[in-house]
Amino acid sequence: MRNHTAITTFILLGLTDDPQLQILTFICLLIAYMLSVTGNLFIIILTFVDSHLKTAMYYFLQNFSFLEISYTSSNMPRFLYSLSTGDRTITYNACVSQLFFIYVFAITQFFLLTIMSYDRYVAICKPLHYVTIMNRRVCKMLVFSCWMTTLLLMFPLLILVLGLEFCDSNAIDHFGCDANPLMKIACSDTRLLEQMIIACSVVIFLMTLVFVVLSYAYIIRTILGFPSAQQRKKAFSTCSSHMIVLSISYGSCIFIYTKPSAKDDMSINKGITLLTTSISPMLNPFIYTLRNKQVIQAFNDLVTKLHPSQGSRGMLK
Repeated sequence: MRNHTAITTFILLGLTDDPQLQILTFICLLIAYMLSVTGNLFIIILTFVDSHLKTAMYYFLQNFSFLEISYTSSNMPRFLYSLSTGDRTITYNACVSQLFFIYVFAITQFFLLTIMSYDRYVAICKPLHYVTIMNRRVCKMLVFSCWMTTLLLMFPLLILVLGLEFCDSNAIDHFGCDANPLMKIACSDTRLLEQMIIACSVVIFLMTLVFVVLSYAYIIRTILGFPSAQQRKKAFSTCSSHMIVLSISYGSCIFIYTKPSAKDDMSINKGITLLTTSISPMLNPFIYTLRNKQVIQAFNDLVTKLHPSQGSRGMLK
């Protein structure tokens, strides 16, 4: 704890003070958390054990699933603990750590989704060179660059957050540690931190969005040039899951940063954050697997290995 920080613990106000609503929220979030961890862990295991899922696409999906588990685990268990015990206090160090990891995992997800857009571009627009371009070494370098870029962006912000002074209120109007409610209760000057957060958010959002739009512009143009409707349908099918996840991710950011009024500022922020940290990680495994025949086949093969007498009869088809 730094000497200039008078407050050593914070109080997370959460979503509601209604006991019945808290019980319902706890049950729903616990189920969502368990499903998200199980579903994403299922994808990671499949991509490790099945030889047919060793392509670049599934390597990126494996890393994305790891990020989903990490992101939802960075604040959801703490919130579930708060709902179940009524203990809303969190230490200064725990709060800053939670804030840091939430932003690291969230920003890395955006960069990884952008890389996955490039992967789909190469697969559809340059299919003959796909294996050469998206080789194992290139994929590892791309994932590594996502993490390094995020950390380089986050460390200056972390230093500014550590320099904040809290000497009056310690009540955070959120269910987890977030930058905006923290800055609202700080008694030191937060203008530089606010400007840096806005600048980083705009740069990351616009940079990744432009790259994604350009990638899919080329993809759509290439697909429309295919001679048969079957080829076009198959090509669009390979991109549909990624496009849905992109829509959820960018849509959430737009809702968070485009608010109808200052009065509803924090309530909307908490609602969208809750969706992105609980519902999105739960839905993504289903989005990527239900329409993916290779993943379904890999699941059936794994069941056959584990239960050879039963085979894959009656399993996913």
